[in-house]
Amino acid sequence: MTSAAEHFLLVDEVSLATDEEGYLLRRTDWSRDVAVTMAALDQVELTDSHWEVIQLLQEYYDNYEIAPAIRILTKAVGKKLGKDKANSRYLYQLYPQGPAKQACRYAGLPKPTGCV
Repeated sequence: MTSAAEHFLLVDEVSLATDEEGYLLRRTDWSRDVAVTMAALDQVELTDSHWEVIQLLQEYYDNYEIAPAIRILTKAVGKKLGKDKANSRYLYQLYPQGPAKQACRYAGLPKPTGCV
């Protein structure tokens, strides 16, 4: 029996549990197809630049067990992907709904701390 508070994302005919904002409840449910489906719902086509940030976020989460807020994400992008990408303008071009929130959702991570 499902409660009214449960939400789902349908990927390849499989229902994956999410919270009310679309974040996966189980990180193990994540796959590239999940990210592509989430992005399509937002009318975003994932490019290599999107995948760089998604991979960086997943590595960050594996190391620190926390999804970074925008300021920390920007610094991490600078260290890993170069200074030219280490600014909020670049990240907002990729993730217009908010780089930390939207990218973390696509990466299968929880909502970043400090994000409303």
